Parts: sequence; C-alpha cells; structure tokens
Amino acid sequence: MMEQNRLLAGLELEDSELLFPHMAEMEFPQGMELSMPGLPADHCYFPTAGIISTVVVSPEGNQAEIGVIGREGMSPSSAILGADRNPYRTVIQVAGRGWRVPRTDLLRYLDARPAARSIMLRWTQAFSCQIAFSALSNAVHSVDERLARWILMCHDRLEGDRLVLTHEFLAIMLAVRRASVTNALHVLEGHGFIYSQRGVIIVRDRAALEAFAADAYGGSEREYARLFPARAAGSGG
Repeated sequence: MMEQNRLLAGLELEDSELLFPHMAEMEFPQGMELSMPGLPADHCYFPTAGIISTVVVSPEGNQAEIGVIGREGMSPSSAILGADRNPYRTVIQVAGRGWRVPRTDLLRYLDARPAARSIMLRWTQAFSCQIAFSALSNAVHSVDERLARWILMCHDRLEGDRLVLTHEFLAIMLAVRRASVTNALHVLEGHGFIYSQRGVIIVRDRAALEAFAADAYGGSEREYARLFPARAAGSGG
C-alpha cells in the first residue's frame, strides 16, 4: 500500500488519489539497477520495503556508496529538482518492494500540487544532508566506525535485526577492499555489537553500536527528524 512509504503517507488524501493512477507496484530484487550515471532516469521509485543504494562512480569505474534509501524516501531525488538524468548509480542493495512512477508524470503532478511538491523538496534536503555526512565520515572516521554507521542506517530502514548485506556491497559502502570489510566486521563482532556470517549481519546490541559509531552516525538522522517530525521515529535519514 502507498502509505507504507512515509513520503507517500504524508500526502493529503486528494493528492494521493491524484497520484495513484500513475503508480505501479513492483518487486525490487537484490542487484536490480534503477539508474546509471548520465543515462535518462525514466522512472522514480518509492520503496515500501528493502533498501536502494546510491553510488557515485568515477570515470575509471571506482565506486563508493553515498546514501541509502528505504521506506522513508524516494529515488532519484534529482528528479524532484527537474533533472532528467541522475548522476549516480542506484541499485537495490536489499531486496524489497515499492512503487514506480514515470518521472514525467511525477513532475506534472508536482507542478499541479504545491503541497506535495513541498514534501518532496523536504525529502531532497534530507537526502542531500545524508550525502554530505557520508562525505564527512569517509574523510574523518575509521573503517570500523564507518561500518557501524552504515549498519545502523540499514537497520533503521529494515524490519528486525537481520540484515542481508554481501561483502561486495559492504566494500562499496566503505570504499575499501573486501579484506578491510572482513577486518571491520571482526572488530564489531568481537565487541559483541553484531553477529556476522555468510552475507548476513545480525544486530545484537544497537545501543552499544551507536555509542561506538559516535558522531559518525546521527547527523543526517537529526535533519530528517527536523524536516519530518511526525514520521521520524525508526525511519532513518
């Protein structure tokens, strides 16, 4: 249902009824590519479960994840600003489901519904804040702290404590080699924060993991809570 996505749930009833005919519900299998850098972004996606990964790609093919999107948001946020292309690669990191709408239909709808546009623009601000804090974390925090941050962000967006995150995705998330991922997982597991085995991470002590992440986690989450106070609890940012 549309209300399972927090952005769509925030729309007025009349706005929801006008948008619904343009929406198509779909499954999001892990690894599904939603957009590629420089190519037209024909659709926008509103997850109700699972996680979309936003990845920046260098001309030589190096990759680093800069943001994650779950049921609190949509992708690509660049479409809200009128851009017909998303500069990033967006891919389903954790399988789920959600809604798809043609980008041109969404833009026409937002032009006609200023209250809905305001909600979407607030989301764009929240996501740009997440990207900024990802850049800060990559610059100043250790690999272990950065891994703790990403695990917390994924935990915010999924039901339960079990996260299906492959070493390949974790390496992209942290912009490091797989060996560094393995070492960081061992550190967090050694502290008793998580349990990790064969692409599955189980969060065992959320509070201790937050304390370990320190100021690597929480900046963009506070901005999301400020922009969406009624829907901030458990949503991530």
